[in-house]
Amino acid sequence: MEPRQDIRAGCGRLAPSPTGGLHFGHARTFLIAWLASRRERGPIAMRIEDLDAARARPEATAAALVDLAWLGLDWDEGPDVGGPRGPYVQSQRRAIHDEALARLKAAELVYPCVCTRAEIERAASAPHAEDEGPTYPGTCAGRSAADAEALGDRPFAWRFRVPDGPVVWDDLVLGPRSLDPARLGGDFLVGRNGLGPSYQLAVVVDDALMGVDRVIRGDDLVPSTPRQILLYRALGWTPPRFGHVPLVLGPDGRRLAKRDGSIKLATLRERGLDPRRLVGLLARSCGLADESIDSAPADWIDAFDLARLPREPWTADPEAWLRLGSFVVAPDAGGKS
Repeated sequence: MEPRQDIRAGCGRLAPSPTGGLHFGHARTFLIAWLASRRERGPIAMRIEDLDAARARPEATAAALVDLAWLGLDWDEGPDVGGPRGPYVQSQRRAIHDEALARLKAAELVYPCVCTRAEIERAASAPHAEDEGPTYPGTCAGRSAADAEALGDRPFAWRFRVPDGPVVWDDLVLGPRSLDPARLGGDFLVGRNGLGPSYQLAVVVDDALMGVDRVIRGDDLVPSTPRQILLYRALGWTPPRFGHVPLVLGPDGRRLAKRDGSIKLATLRERGLDPRRLVGLLARSCGLADESIDSAPADWIDAFDLARLPREPWTADPEAWLRLGSFVVAPDAGGKS
């Protein structure tokens, strides 16, 4: 039986990756996602996205749940509380992802690709964005899904056949968007033989089958959205509403990183920060108040409005707050996220 999508009105999700401690920027994005769902009285699912086996750490999974609960966020279903649409750990959903990939194979929407990254870089002629990699030149596009059997033990990946033309969506934060996946890397990976699904396929399958109605995430993931919309269409599902939040930048103008221990939630918690103070600061950064007011996330549900969210990155200095007792905060209209 084919998996069926059952969208739940207002349903959102919190989906941390256990590759390191959550930081100040994660807190802001997760707070916005939480408020967006609670404002519509929708359920929230907690899902651990641990497909990056080389970087995922079991202790980081537990830490993420602690960090977000300390911030004052809650969820209605997840790995710690259960629920009807589990498992809520992505690596445990392999059979579900494989079933979706099988549907794409049957429809000849994917093909086996044996090209290495070095080969693609040498063959690609089109320019590409720094983080997106080279545009795939279609070297293996002539293969059919059935040709995978003839490859034997040769390593290969499954690529999705990107149709011509841009993908358009109305972003809940950024407004109307139009991006052409063919110019963002072309045919993209949806899985590797014997190693499981890619992020692009897994996140689509999991959001669809968990009934997610709205996806709120950092705007560094904007290039993923047209690819995921194509996968929704290919699998016969309705895409959720997408909203991409400008990132939080450090005082040096660079995006915050998990490797910087000073801005991790665990560090702030261990140094005695009152989470209500942090929530108040984050609420101010979201345009919900003119000044920082010690508060809990639930205090901002009725006032929350995505339309009030600033469209530019937000610059914050957690280390200055720890030294001086207050954060140094400034808008950064010209920053790059």
